Amino acid sequence: MKTQLDYIKLGKTLVAAAMLSVLLAFVAVPRSQADDRGKCQHSAERAQAKLNDAIARYGGNSQQAINRWHQLNAVREQCWNQYHAWYSPTDRQWHNERNWENYDRPGAERGPEHH
Repeated sequence: MKTQLDYIKLGKTLVAAAMLSVLLAFVAVPRSQADDRGKCQHSAERAQAKLNDAIARYGGNSQQAINRWHQLNAVREQCWNQYHAWYSPTDRQWHNERNWENYDRPGAERGPEHH
């Protein structure tokens, strides 16, 4: 009889451990994703600061500013590929439409262009 009770106890322990593992997985995944999204936001902010610096030093139509703008758009593309969203340090918002190509373009007014 003792072995049957041991098996029942072991089974209950395994079920409890499995349930705890599933619960931890659901808690850990969103937090990890939020941390990664924070990295995207930080990268976008850093790229935007470099763009602003290039515009201030060399002008909005300079090759340096254009290169920094392309780097900012590369960060936005990377975030889009991961999260289907991109962060704009200018308005401090995440955007859910892939429309950053003319956003904060050097030499243009701030914000998206309207054609």
